[in-house]
This record gives sequence, structure tokens and C-alpha cells, in this order.
Amino acid sequence: MRYLLTYDLMESLRVTNQWLGSTARAACSYPQLGLFANPAIQMTAAWGEVAERSFARMATKPSWNIFSIPASDGRDHIVTVETVVERPFGDLIRFDVAGRAPTGRKVLLVAPMSGHYATLLRSTVVSLLPDCDVYITDWHNARDIPVSKGKFDVEDYTLYLVDFLREMGPDTHVIAVCQPAPLALAATAYLAEEDPAAQPRTLTLIGGPIDPDAAATDVTDFGNRVTMGQLEKMVLQRVGFKYAGAGRMVYPGLQQLGSFMAMNAEKHAKAFSNQILAVAKGEASDGDKHNKFYDEYLAVMDMTAEFYLSTVERIFKNGEIAKNRFTVGGKKVDIGKITTVAVKTVEGGKDDISAPGQCVAALDLLTGLPDAKKASYLEPNAGHYGIFAGKSWRNNIRPLVLDFIDANCDVPKAPVSDVAAQ
Repeated sequence: MRYLLTYDLMESLRVTNQWLGSTARAACSYPQLGLFANPAIQMTAAWGEVAERSFARMATKPSWNIFSIPASDGRDHIVTVETVVERPFGDLIRFDVAGRAPTGRKVLLVAPMSGHYATLLRSTVVSLLPDCDVYITDWHNARDIPVSKGKFDVEDYTLYLVDFLREMGPDTHVIAVCQPAPLALAATAYLAEEDPAAQPRTLTLIGGPIDPDAAATDVTDFGNRVTMGQLEKMVLQRVGFKYAGAGRMVYPGLQQLGSFMAMNAEKHAKAFSNQILAVAKGEASDGDKHNKFYDEYLAVMDMTAEFYLSTVERIFKNGEIAKNRFTVGGKKVDIGKITTVAVKTVEGGKDDISAPGQCVAALDLLTGLPDAKKASYLEPNAGHYGIFAGKSWRNNIRPLVLDFIDANCDVPKAPVSDVAAQ
């Protein structure tokens, strides 16, 4: 019961802070208060507006907000989101571009399950849509999944990827971002033995912890410093009665968000201070840079306890992928069995989550793959977010990934546009 109470306490604190922000904004926005030349009134109203918006975003899954894209024919094409495969813990969805012929680049974006929704990759999707037929893994919030649906750990995640790739068929190109990179590699190796015809043509691994010990970060240090028992006691909670997943053990998104922000506390504090000043001066807007970033960054989801624990234990502590000892259903997945899938790794020189060296370690595990089918790229000045969603991705990394796809696929492809890079 104490886990239920703790989970509900975190949600109560979120709701209370949202209410405090709303109250401050409303109370200090009365026109009559304009008679008093006191900047504290405007600052309090501004603080309330920023606080209300921030805490409200923590409980809501963001919308994709992708309605149309320009294409090479000079017209805007309507984009609709379709569910291709529906599963309890995550769906395979497709961004259908109406009236456009196939591009020849069928891409599966594997989104992280690390506390944020798949919409964290919205800008990545937007940048790829003009030139690719884009699919993405849309993981569900564990608090909304009934206990009757069973467990979900790293093996289940891997098998979901296997099923998604089988559904998409041949000539698929996988781009795995951050956390799922090791499991996307494992899923490809699994298919290499079990169903070679369903293997993707290419696999691009972006900033993923293939070998966490290759370069230490705060994330890997924490994983090595605490025991599994301590993790279970410190971070796991049981979902409260308000949600469909009542009783399910989870790693709460709110707790994960606290960890994210603590890593760069000074940077976040400055960003919010500046935003409060901007609101007080009337210089902020609904779609400004701060709101666009934090509306997504603050929207968090719960992970199942078994997924979180198995990730820490098997990927970080035991290094099962790095040592090529990963198993699924008791069967060893041999990464050396990958012989035809071209693999590229991408790292950021200033990545403080998956430091340079962790991802490129995948190439040494591919003992059965010719060197001609291996590639790597280091973006010197990019941080973790920048290698898949920032300027570095748009201007430097995205063109290289598309070139890599084109070089390893015989399907006729539409010319690459310049639209997404602008």
C-alpha cells in the first residue's frame, strides 16, 4: 500500500502545483491591479502562467501535430497517422502522406522507452517525411495498461520490434534512437537466424548504449553504483487507483523527469527564469522556443518496473549486448549472425548520456558483417538531443543517413528534397 500512497502523493503534488500556478495567474491578472505600479504583481502572474503550463504538460501525451508536408511536386500533402499494428504496450504507426507515390525509403523509427513519449521524435519525423515513408514505435504509458495484460521487459520489447519488422516486410530501414539501439541490434540478430527474409536493409544506431562501459557518464556511473535491490526500493511505485493500470509496478515518469532535470539543474533553472521574465514583459508566445521544447520535455510516461529493471541489469550492469550474451526466451541472440544488414552508428561529441564510444562499439560485435557494410559518424559539437532532433541532425546527420539508406537499397527512390533541412 505504501507504494500506492507514494505514487498518488507525486500526482497530488503535481496537481497542487498546477493549481497554485493557475491561482497565481488568475489572481494577479485582474485589470484593477494595473493601478498599482508594483512589478511583483506581473512577475507573480507570469510565474503562475509558466507553472500552470509546465505542471499540466506532465500529465498529457502530446499530439503529433503533423498535418501536411511539402513534396517534390510543389504541393502540400495531407498527413494522417494510421495504426498498423496494435499491441497492449505499444503500437506500430505510420504517417500516411496522401497522394504521394512511395519514396523507396521505408523507415522504421524506433523511439526510446525512457520516460518520454514517441512524440519526442516529432521533429525527426518531420525532417524525414518529405523523403521517406515513415513508421514509428508508439509506446504506451504503463499507468494506462491493466495488470491483466501481463509483463513487459527488454525481451518483450525486442520481440515487439521483431513483429513490427515482419509486418513492414523487406526493404525496411531502421533508425533506432538512444535507449532502443541495443535492442534494435538484438532484434535484427534475432531475425538473422529465425526469419532472414524479414531483416531490414539498413540499421542506423543513434547515440545508443551498446557498450555502456566504453565511456563513463553520470548515467552509467549511477547504474554501476546502486544495487538492484536499492533500485527496487528507491524508484519503483505501484500505480494508484485513478488509472487503468492500478496496481501495476512502474518506474514513474515524474520520478524520471526529476532525474533528467537534476542532471542539468542550472540550465533548466535559467531557462524557466528567463521564460518568466519574457512572460512578464509580454514577449513570450504559445509557440516560442521555450514552450515548444518544454511542452515535449515535460510530458512524461511511466515504464513498467520489469522493463526498467531488466534494462539496468541486463544492458548496463551485465553488459549482455556488449558481451554478445543477450538471450530471448532462453535462446542466445548472436549478433555475429548479422551478415547482410548494413549498420551505421552516429554519436555526438558532447553527448553526456551516451558518450562517444558507447554506440560505435556495435561495429566490433558484427563479426559476420563485411567492413564495406559498416559505417560510423561522430558529430563533434552535438549533445544527446542534437544528434536526432537539432540543427546537427537536420544539417549534417540526416543527409548522411539518407545517403547510407540509398547506398544500401536497390528499390527506386525519389530524389532527396531540400525542404526538411531548411
